[in-house]
This record gives sequence, C-alpha cells and structure tokens, in this order.
Amino acid sequence: MQKGMSGLGPCRRREFLQTALAAVGATCLAGSRLVSRAAENNSRPRLKLGFDNFAVRAMGWKAVQLMDYAAQLKLDSLFISDLDAFESHDSAHLRELRARARDLGLELYLGTWSICPTSRAFRNKWGTAEEHLALGIRMARDLGSPVLRVVLGTLEDRRTPGGIEARMEDTVRVLRACRSRALDAGVRIAVENHAGDMQAWELAQLVEAAGRDYVGVNFDSGNACWTLEDPVRSFEILGPYTICTSLRDAMVWESEQGAKVQWTAMGEGCLDLKTLFQRFAEVCPEVPVHIETISGFAREFPYLRADFWEAYPKARAADFAAFLALAKRGRALPGQRFANAEEERAYQRAELERSLRYCRQELGMGRRS
Repeated sequence: MQKGMSGLGPCRRREFLQTALAAVGATCLAGSRLVSRAAENNSRPRLKLGFDNFAVRAMGWKAVQLMDYAAQLKLDSLFISDLDAFESHDSAHLRELRARARDLGLELYLGTWSICPTSRAFRNKWGTAEEHLALGIRMARDLGSPVLRVVLGTLEDRRTPGGIEARMEDTVRVLRACRSRALDAGVRIAVENHAGDMQAWELAQLVEAAGRDYVGVNFDSGNACWTLEDPVRSFEILGPYTICTSLRDAMVWESEQGAKVQWTAMGEGCLDLKTLFQRFAEVCPEVPVHIETISGFAREFPYLRADFWEAYPKARAADFAAFLALAKRGRALPGQRFANAEEERAYQRAELERSLRYCRQELGMGRRS
C-alpha cells in the first residue's frame, strides 16, 4: 500500500503543507530576485568606452589627431594622459578643443604625471609639484574634463627613505595645497595606482587622508598586477573611489624566482575580465572604460627572494594569495621586438583596436553604434 498524505495525521498534514508552501514561496522569491537582477542588468546602460592616448604613444599624435581617431573608432571618451599632447596650454586653445570634442560626441579626460616632489619619477618640467598640479587643474577646467589624473611615482619609490608611506604623505600635502583650487574649478583629482607604487589599500588610505570631496582614483588593472594583486580583488577596494580608468589585460605566470607579469590586449591575458566589469558596472557605471594597451614585455617579481619583501613591510597575506592563484592560471608569453618605428606604430594600433573590438563584442561595452 502506497503511503501519501492520507497516511499523515491532521497535525502532520498541516505541518507538511506549511513547509511545502514556505519552500514554494522561497523559491518564487529567489526566482523573482534573479529576474529582477537580470532585468536590472539588461536595463543598465552599456559602459562608456574609450582609450588612453598612451596606448598609441608611438604615433606621436597631438590632441586634434587623437580626437579624430577616437571619433573614427566611434568611441564615447578620450583620455589624454599627458600635457605634452597639447600644442598650447592657453585657455582659448583648450576651449576650442572642448568645443571640437563636443561636436564629435566625445567626453574628454585629462591626465598628467607625478606630483610627488620626493618621488624618483617627479620632473620639474611644469614647475614645483604644486605648480604642476595647479596647471593641470586649470587645463582640465578649460577642456571640460571632470578629472585630472595624477600619479605618485613607481615601485622604485617603495625603497626610498621612509618607504611608500613617506611618499604618500608628501603627495597628500601637495593635494591639500590645491584643494580649494580643485573645488572652485569643479575638477576632481584622480590618483592612479601607478607602475607598482601603491597597493590598493594604500591608495585608498591616501584618498581618505587627502579628502574624498575632491580626490578619487584612476584605476589601472594592469598596474594592480605590479603590486602583487589580482585586479578583481584590487577593484573591490578601489571601485568606490574610481572616477577614471586606464585598463588592460595581463598574463601572470610562475617563474624560478617568483612570477612574471606581461600586459596584453584585452581578452588575451588571464584576468577575470567578465567578473571585473560586472562589478565595474555595479559600482561606477558612468565612469568610462579607457583602454591603455602596453604589451610585449614581461617584468619579474622575485618574491622568493627575502630582500624583495623589504619594499612591502605591510603586505597583506590574503591579497598576495589571490595574486598567487592568478599566477597559477597563467602561461608564459614571448616578448615582442620591432624592426622599425613603423612596425611599432602598427603593433600599438592593432593591440588597441583588437581590445576595443573585444570590449564591444565580448563584454558589451560602448554606447555609440
């Protein structure tokens, strides 16, 4: 004889029905949440797509040529990350470029280099660190750029007297000296995680010390690998501060002394780009994705040597473990050599344009047809 609900007593039947209905209700609720999340993702605008002019540095183009190229590629944004790309720094000239960009349907973002007076990367070409920052803020205002990208320095600064913490303090002093100037201009200063200088938690600390009302982050996914971090994990820390980007893929693999990192075109490394940009769309959906491809060479990080860690006295084990996991996913890549300047120019354009296609076709980016 089969036993069903008829074999249950009244109380047990009631409990069974209540449990079943609760389970059905939970399933429906979970399903509705999934549908809601999917609908939210589908209704969210595509991420804006552009490039950092350093990706095609060998071309030697000035601002007008860069703008025409970005328009030809039907991009949303152009990040000119070097003041030398402008034929003039005069306000009238910059406002003409602003009008040209508007006619081309482009957002302009501006950047410059080190503003840390004690960094090994600092150059006095534009005056003192404060004068350099003031010039950049004024130029960003004239161009209509919402941000000015700056950097502290490079990984070499981790071994200077006082270490990276001393360089961070010096950078914060410069930022604070120009706070009112930035606020008056309506320009936020985006400090990049640049060339291995600061790990994500250190850069977040710098932004908080300077003030989030006028300072944010220019997030660089490739540079995160140079600070022994998985960029996905790095973005979890820096995403809430991110107001500008310089992005690329990377291949990381184990070597005899530690690991090697080689930057690549988008989709050709071992970074989890789909997870990264899913979080990007959730955290900062209006920040443009600027592609900055810098490929063809590998850098080794000999973390198996004891003296390597002198530059990272406060490195976090969990962050390093994520980097190790990334290295186990990667494979060695060959380097790239160029027979002449024309070959290098063609290589850089191909890397960038291949990356832009990947972002459009595989990651669903770009708001222009």
